[in-house]
This record gives sequence, structure tokens and C-alpha cells, in this order.
Amino acid sequence: MAGKPNNRKNVVRNASTRPKGFYLVLGAIALIGGSLLGYSLMHKNDGAVGTPVAVDPATLGPSQGYTIGNANAPVKIIEFADFECPGCAQFATVTEPDVRKRIVDAGLASFTFYDFPLPQHKNSKRASLSAACANDQGKFWEMHDRIFARQDQWNTQAADNPKPFFQQYAKDIGLNESVWEACYDSNKHDARILANLADGEKRKVSSTPTFIVGDKMYPGALPYDVLKAIVDSATRAGGVAPASQ
Repeated sequence: MAGKPNNRKNVVRNASTRPKGFYLVLGAIALIGGSLLGYSLMHKNDGAVGTPVAVDPATLGPSQGYTIGNANAPVKIIEFADFECPGCAQFATVTEPDVRKRIVDAGLASFTFYDFPLPQHKNSKRASLSAACANDQGKFWEMHDRIFARQDQWNTQAADNPKPFFQQYAKDIGLNESVWEACYDSNKHDARILANLADGEKRKVSSTPTFIVGDKMYPGALPYDVLKAIVDSATRAGGVAPASQ
């Protein structure tokens, strides 16, 4: 078809005229920035000292968060997380598998996830809703893992409407798709999600992820060794000798 300028061709030609040094500098900046970000995420809480926080056990009922592990475990780990938060995804995909295997499955602590959708992440609340609807069919954690692992597909910058991605995840993990969709479209669990958010705000959670272990709060994506040390400390405070894991 005639009459339309070939903008792509112009862009390619203009970019190719830049000196190679420009790209080398740009690449170096990206590499250094990425390394610093990764280091910050992984080491922010080395030797973490928790902030004392008032915990009302009455607010920790199963109707609010999503719990795995022995409800009678000596220590309770609580996470307030935003499905669209990169630090939350980093914890969920890199650290949490070890936490589940070596802390939760070992009976050292239970682990409870609370929704804390941040206002700047417009698709996060829909992700929480997708997970809550999966929970209706007993597959919250399967949806939780899928959402975090594929955060780059559905986040605010990648998609205006995240539903098709969540719908595919529902199919992938074997949910009854029509039941899941009816739940999702009806906003059935909005009240629960907002209650979880309000609970975090009441506890003065100001960033995600934030963890509460025992009576102390720890903001940031905790590395496994740091979280294990915190659990051991909380166990000792409760008079239970920590197991070696």
C-alpha cells in the first residue's frame, strides 16, 4: 500500500548510526544497575533486626490469609505481599521453595500469605482475586506460584487486561474454568482482599514484601538464611529448641 511512511525503517537507520561505544556504555550501565538491584534484593536484610509490632492472634484466622504448614507450629511466619511487586516475585520464586521445604514442611513454622495490593499496581488486586478464586477450588498456592513466576506477562506495564493470562493459569493448574471465571467476574472475594490490606495497614506495613515472625516485623525480600535465623530466634524465645535444617 502506498502513501504511508516507513517509520520502522527510519528508526532502524537512525539507531544504526550511533557509535558502538554508545551501546557499550549503555550495556555497562544496565549490567551494573541490574547487579546492584539484585544485590540489594538479596542482601537488604542480612542480619535483619525486626521492629517490634503488636500482633493480635484473633486477626490471624484462616478466613483472612492463606496458610500452609502445621497450624500448631511453634512459629508463625506472616507475609504481606503484592502480586505485582518485583521483590515479592523474587522471594516467591527464589527463596520461598526453600522456606516451604526446610522450614514449613519440617514443622518449624507455618506460613501465611496476606494480600497487600499496592495502589500503583493496578493489576495486582485482580491477581489477588484470581488466587482467591483458585482457593475456592483448593489451589491457591498453585495459582500463587504461577502468578509470581509469570509476573512479566500480566503486570501493569505488560497488559491492560490481565484476565486472559489468569484464565490460562486456571486452565494450566486444572481448575474448573467456568467456576473460576464466574468467581473472577463477580469480584466475589473483594471484601477478603481489602480486609487483608486493611489488616496490613493496621499493623503499619508500608512496603512489600513485609514479614512478621513472632512479635517482630521485617520489611524486604528476606534471604533464606536470614529468615531461618529469625525463625530459630523466635523458636528459642518461645522455649522451643530450633531444629537444624
